[in-house]
Amino acid sequence: MTDALKLMIVEDSQSLAAIYNGYLAEEAYQITTVGSLGVAHATLDAFAPNLILLDVELPDGNGIDFLHHAMALAQPPKVIVMTAHGTSDMAVDAIRMGASDFLTKPFDAARLKVTLGNAAAQLELGKKIEELSSKQRKGYASFIGASNAMQTVYQTIDSLAPSDATGFIVGESGTGKELAAEAIHAHSKRAGKEFVAINCGAIPGELMESELFGHVKGAFTGASAAREGAASVADGGTLFLDEICEMDLELQKTLLRFIQTGTFRKVGSNTLETVNVRFLCATNRDPLAEVREGRFREDLFYRLHVVPVRLPPLRERDRDILMIARHFLDVYTNWAEKDFTRFSSEAEEQMLRYVWPGNVRQMQNVVQQAVVLNQGEQIEIDMLALDMHQGLIGSPEQKETGTTLEKASGSDSGQGELARRRAIEPLWMVEKRAIEAAVTACDGNINRAAGLLEVAPSTLYRKRQAWLNDSDD
Repeated sequence: MTDALKLMIVEDSQSLAAIYNGYLAEEAYQITTVGSLGVAHATLDAFAPNLILLDVELPDGNGIDFLHHAMALAQPPKVIVMTAHGTSDMAVDAIRMGASDFLTKPFDAARLKVTLGNAAAQLELGKKIEELSSKQRKGYASFIGASNAMQTVYQTIDSLAPSDATGFIVGESGTGKELAAEAIHAHSKRAGKEFVAINCGAIPGELMESELFGHVKGAFTGASAAREGAASVADGGTLFLDEICEMDLELQKTLLRFIQTGTFRKVGSNTLETVNVRFLCATNRDPLAEVREGRFREDLFYRLHVVPVRLPPLRERDRDILMIARHFLDVYTNWAEKDFTRFSSEAEEQMLRYVWPGNVRQMQNVVQQAVVLNQGEQIEIDMLALDMHQGLIGSPEQKETGTTLEKASGSDSGQGELARRRAIEPLWMVEKRAIEAAVTACDGNINRAAGLLEVAPSTLYRKRQAWLNDSDD
C-alpha cells in the first residue's frame, strides 16, 4: 500500500509494548499503543487501524471480546491475537472468530515482522479484489449482465469497436447478436453514420442480391422503380449481415468480391459503384462446420472471421438470469399497468435452474406472458411458462437449420442438461443456504455464525451485502 498502515498494539505490559515498538522501529507502520480494552474501544473508531496486535489477557477483560467488536466493523482490520497462555484450541477459536493469525509469547522480531507482513499482504489483496469487483460492469449498451462471461463480451467489444476490423459474432438464437453488432457500431468512429442490418435467412435467395446491392428500374419483374440497396445506405457506416451462413454459395462469391474491392453493381446495371462500409456478421451455427460441409466458402470465412465475438447462452450467465428477469418484470409491469414488484424466491430458483433453450428472447416472452395473464404483487412459480420436463437445448428453429452451435460443441440433449441442472445445485446457492441457516440458528449473531462456519465474520458480512445488492438490482 502506498500509505503507511495503521497498527494498534493492545498490550497491558508497558515493557512488552516497548519491545514490540522497538522491533518495528524501522518498519513503515503508524503505531499507537493502548493498555486496556476500554482504551482500545475508545481508540478504535478515531484511529481506524488497518492492523491490530491484540493481547488476550487484559486487566479489564478478555481480548476475544474486542476481536468480536473489531470484526463487526464495516471494514474490519486484520487482527493478530497474542497470549502467553496460548493453546491450540484458543488459536483455532481466535481464527474462527476472524483473527488473521495467532502469536504465542514470547516471539522475536522476525516472527512479528513476518506475521504483520502477511496480514498487510492480505489487506492489499483484499483491496485489489474490491477494485476489480467495482469495475465489473452490470450492463453495456443494451446488454444487461455482470457475469464473468459478459465481462469478456464487453471487453471484446471495447477492443473491436474503435477499429474497422470485421467482427464475427456467434451465439445461439436469442443471445443478442444484433445487440452486440449495434454496440460495436455505437462505440466506433462510424457511430454517426447508418447501421444497416440484413437477415440473410429471412430474405429469399432470388431477392437477396437486390436487397444487398439495390436494383435499377426494370431489372426484373416487379422492379417498377430503382432502389438503393443496403450497401449504398450503409456507406460510411456499418453493414450487419445476420445469419450469414444462410446465404447461398453463389451470392457468397459476389459478397466476397464486394468485401475485397468495396465495389458492386446494382442488379440490372453496368455501372460500378464504390462504398466504404464496415462489415459485421453473425450466425447461430458453427461456421467452421459449415465450411467443412461445403455450405460456406472458406475464403469468405477467413475474410469475415477477423475478430470473433462469442455471446454466451443464458444458462452460462449465472445470476444475470435474475437481473434480466427483473428488468423485464419492471418493463412489462409498467406496460400492462399491473402491480407486480418481484418474483417469489421459488420462482427465482426455478429460473436459475432452467436451461433457457431460447435464451434472453425466451425469457422476455415468459415474463411478458406471466405479467399479462396474472395479477398480484409477486410472480409465483406457477405463473412462469417453463416446461421443466422438456427443456430442449436447441429451439425448433435451430433444429431445422442444421448444425447449431450447441450440436457443434458436443452438448447433450436438453433432457440431459436439465437432469444435471436438477441434480447439481449451484455452489453459491448451497453457500447462501448454509450461511443463512447458521445465522438463523445463532439468532442473528454474525460472529457466532462465522465461528461455527469456520470463516471470518467479515466474509459473512460481505457475502450477505452482495446478496442484498443483487436483490436491489
